[in-house]
Amino acid sequence: MQVDSRRHTRTLTPVQHRWFVRRAAEFSPSLRREIAEIGPLTLPERRRRGLSHFLARAVIGQQLSTAVAKSIWRRIEGAAQDGAQSIPGFFRDDNAPALRQCGVSGNKVRALCAIREARELGLLSARRLQRLEVEERSRRLQEIRGVGPWTADMVNIFYFRDPDIWPQGDLAVRKTFMHFVEEANGLNSAQAAALFVPHRSFLALYMWRIVARGER
Repeated sequence: MQVDSRRHTRTLTPVQHRWFVRRAAEFSPSLRREIAEIGPLTLPERRRRGLSHFLARAVIGQQLSTAVAKSIWRRIEGAAQDGAQSIPGFFRDDNAPALRQCGVSGNKVRALCAIREARELGLLSARRLQRLEVEERSRRLQEIRGVGPWTADMVNIFYFRDPDIWPQGDLAVRKTFMHFVEEANGLNSAQAAALFVPHRSFLALYMWRIVARGER
């Protein structure tokens, strides 16, 4: 089944931002204040280098801090460049030692190779995947070795820019949101997140932004 394109809000309007503020006020004065101060957000555009490139970076970022993941990715790019190879063409078994020297675990090396194989088999056509419902798209992505729910969520939010993804598996999002939900009476995190349907991707963006504000 194809996605209804009317769902694809990629920038919150001032009216939608005020709606977010009102929703947050229903259970958390603190969250209402944070969202009001941050203002409207836009889903980032990260399609420039293609889906296989984005997916590989997302795999590298699994269970790592942003700084560590960026450092490893820079080493991968350098190693590929030294070997005069492109990404994801560099992700082959004979390059596994070089990838390990970049700081990539054995499981992630195998996942990167699986992404390269999926691309070569035509399984990572962004145009075809874009037309699918989110659940089916996520299912197909998770058929690739090393791609789990969190990685699929990152692809859906940042590559396909779907506005209503709630990445429950993201530790920063989950812990930050729970901090605000604790102010509510008789409301769990799933119920609180449901208040923001159909714009939960933006709710996740607010959680990441709040974390970043706290780290300054």
